[in-house]
Amino acid sequence: MAAFISYVAQIAFLCRKEILGILKEPSSRIILFAPALLQALLFGYGATYDLKHASYAVLDLSRGAKSTEIVTRLNGVTVFQRTATLTSSAQIADVIDSGKALFVISIPSDFESALASGKPALIQLILDGRNSSTAGAAAAYVAAIIASYNEKLGGTSAGVRIERRAWYNPNLESRWQLLPALIAALSMLQTLLLAALSVAREREQGTFDQLLVTPLTPMQILVGKAIPAILIGLTQSTIILLVIRFWFQIPLAGSIVLVYIGLLIFTLASVGVGLSISALSISMQQAMLFTFLLIMPMMLLSGLLTPVRNMPWILQVATYANPLRFGIDLVRRVYLEGASLHEVSFNFVPMLGMAAVTLPLAAWLFRNRLS
Repeated sequence: MAAFISYVAQIAFLCRKEILGILKEPSSRIILFAPALLQALLFGYGATYDLKHASYAVLDLSRGAKSTEIVTRLNGVTVFQRTATLTSSAQIADVIDSGKALFVISIPSDFESALASGKPALIQLILDGRNSSTAGAAAAYVAAIIASYNEKLGGTSAGVRIERRAWYNPNLESRWQLLPALIAALSMLQTLLLAALSVAREREQGTFDQLLVTPLTPMQILVGKAIPAILIGLTQSTIILLVIRFWFQIPLAGSIVLVYIGLLIFTLASVGVGLSISALSISMQQAMLFTFLLIMPMMLLSGLLTPVRNMPWILQVATYANPLRFGIDLVRRVYLEGASLHEVSFNFVPMLGMAAVTLPLAAWLFRNRLS
């Protein structure tokens, strides 16, 4: 019995030593508790499938009492925000493509006469299918409103009927929403990790000091570290794109050249973040911890699974520092929508801004922190 107690006491002493060793350093305490707190808050506020803010536009060519009542019922739904009142069908594409409206309600000019004659009165629901989950939820809300209106009419078969059309994703398949976004998201995981480990690995192995005494300038070292990671990231994006296009048969609607221009800028920004992490890290373990600490918030705040517009305002502002948000938006719009350079040009600004900050920062850290 005494031997068993001694055995347990030795294990307890070793456990106490390990816990004190972990908690002794302030940086270790932060790494232990800050990620869990941060990710719990981000999941709670950012990763929500609830439809809270759905913008819509109305094209009422009937302008009668019954069509006005339907529009009034839509206006009364708290999750719907009416952002535009259209006067012609030619305006529909603009509000959908620009993201001003998640859906458009189009009421034809013969709506009132169809109801008066006892015939089914059709209204068209045009959805932005680039985000299938929110579009499907919005369609369900509209269907419930129309069903309630039909009950008021007496529930006859000649009531109001919805003709639904989803742009850029005809069947509202979640695969069409998710897979094009993975062209940017999956390549970022590997690219960020490779760039983050590059300098930290050499520092841990003792070869970075030798690199610093060579004739190479910090900028040359930066470029030499960045180019391989960029090439690997673009290669991975190509593999994912080929799988999506030819295995899952999701058609590419836009320019493949524009897709790759966007991916190049996005990968450049990702590598800049990774190299900054690498220059700040003392060891490979620390670089990996910092990388995984960043990856989860970047994924949650990218719009990969849940739309950015459903997030709280402060998180929407934070997404402007996240190149993944703009990389995903650019690839989705070009791949599914066939967007032109002019239509996606805004996405280049934050990504170029991130690269312009992180790459010089990494070069400065090479010269001042590690030399």
